[in-house]
Amino acid sequence: MTVTLDSPTLPRSERKPLYVQVVTQPALHGCWAVNISETGIGLIATPSGPAEGPREGEDLEMAFTLPDTRTRIRVRGVVRWRHDPEEQDEGAVTALGVSFHGFEGSDGVTLKRYLLDHQLYVAVVYAEESELRGLREALESHVRLRFMPAPEDMDALLGRGDISALLVCGRDEARAVALVERLAARRAEADPTGAGPASDLSPRILYCAPAVPTRLVELFNQGKIFRALVPPFEPVALRQAVLQASRELGLRTEQRRAALELERNLLRERAREAPSRPPGAGVGNEPGFRSPVMRQVLEMVRVAAPHRVAVLLQGETGTGKEVLARVIHRLSGRSDQALVVQDCGALTETLLESELFGHVKGAFTGAVADHPGLFVLADGGTIFLDEIENTTPNLQSKLLRVLESGDVRPVGGTQIRRVDVRIIAASNRDLAEEVRAGRFRSDLFYRLNSFTIDLPPLRERPEDILDLARYFLGHFNRILRRSASGLSAEAEQLLLAARWPGNVRELRNCIERAVLLSSDEELVTRRHLPPALVSSTESTRPPVRVSGGGAGSLRDRLEQMEKEIIREALERHGGVVRRAAAALEMDPVTLGRRVRRHGLLSKEQ
Repeated sequence: MTVTLDSPTLPRSERKPLYVQVVTQPALHGCWAVNISETGIGLIATPSGPAEGPREGEDLEMAFTLPDTRTRIRVRGVVRWRHDPEEQDEGAVTALGVSFHGFEGSDGVTLKRYLLDHQLYVAVVYAEESELRGLREALESHVRLRFMPAPEDMDALLGRGDISALLVCGRDEARAVALVERLAARRAEADPTGAGPASDLSPRILYCAPAVPTRLVELFNQGKIFRALVPPFEPVALRQAVLQASRELGLRTEQRRAALELERNLLRERAREAPSRPPGAGVGNEPGFRSPVMRQVLEMVRVAAPHRVAVLLQGETGTGKEVLARVIHRLSGRSDQALVVQDCGALTETLLESELFGHVKGAFTGAVADHPGLFVLADGGTIFLDEIENTTPNLQSKLLRVLESGDVRPVGGTQIRRVDVRIIAASNRDLAEEVRAGRFRSDLFYRLNSFTIDLPPLRERPEDILDLARYFLGHFNRILRRSASGLSAEAEQLLLAARWPGNVRELRNCIERAVLLSSDEELVTRRHLPPALVSSTESTRPPVRVSGGGAGSLRDRLEQMEKEIIREALERHGGVVRRAAAALEMDPVTLGRRVRRHGLLSKEQ
């Protein structure tokens, strides 16, 4: 697909029937792509059991290599639907539909550009010199050809993942028929992915020869050959036959995907509906929150997400602004389109302008080709501009134009492109203060802050610390294939006492380190936590208050000391006996009895 400068918008890529091996975490055995788009992927796999791999609604990480370019794509996604075969269906495969929600680096843009530029590939084998010119003239402007003088590398070629049709030229009838029979047997045994019988998803075979032998007629009647063509070739007829064969592969792939998804949806509709989520429950696959301030944040997210309104996220570094932006995108009507992320503090003004708005060939040194820009690539979806306070006034004026009119003009170009993009911006500074200081344009600020959400630092919502820690522990157990069994009382006490200057990101990294250091089924303890965290926590821990001087018996003095220790623990944990017991490494029932014995829950106390 070629995009010219006079195109009003860059076309959105469709699902492409690409067969590529996919490595997932949690691991899914025998996993291959059935189709790929810039927003999701269809997978088929042969897990050892229905419990292997991610379930519906769970996150997974994937890596796959794009055919031809050998570019490695790494992406995070969520399983939108999963269909497991019935036990009696021998050879059936598990199918999954996965929606992307986060790429590593610029892999999302790389994937979209690949899909937009991708053309159908047709392999040609046994073509003689006299046939090559006619095939090129008829086909090269519509498909990409791969010529093979011999079939020795056939398996490697079909394993590329993007061959949709195979032209077998048969002037040497014996070897052509032998090759077609071998390919037909290969299709009958297994599909090219090795994931199980799926002959309807194999490249279509076209046989080109002056005469069609009886054996080829039999294979054609069995559906093993798509079409037989007799030279001399009429270019239009040859082109139509090849394009029809190639497009049918994409159609069959989409039909199979839709059928599996429909079957899974019907089963899901029959199941009893899950109860409604309680207040403060997480959105999507995010953890829930206990703190009132984060419950309010989540409520604001639910209000803003369905509407096109620009959202401004403000908060300290590490509070989760990008995570919240992805949640807003998932809950919006644009969730099936692209979410493009750009850190405005990572590039110079010139590079950032080119990355956001694109450039034309020759606009500057090194501009060897047209570059559509992130706004064009995000057309119909959402763009998240992180650290927007780092943009220059010149760039801010261009951002304002996109916000107001939707018009994007590439660097060095004259053609205006109209885009429909929702903007989510984020800043770790107070943008209103930046406006007052003259560092940020007021007109852009007032367009961005129509719906502002302030994310509180983690130290102001200690109620969420342990829930977040347990969420990250479970997450990294799955991703890193570990089995840390939980947090010890000592570890919980240290986590609650920490100040967390790096906010949720620091907590996440802390738990990731602890999970890596833990052994199988081991509790996370103080030795698994970063030494800097432990030392800073202990240096700020208040001393235990012991009153009573030196008077009284040893028993009375020990009783008084115990009372003060328990009182101090209750005060630090808001009067919650369970948390105080965890901090003191005591059984909650035992601590409850001692609290009552010391009268620490009475009104006067």
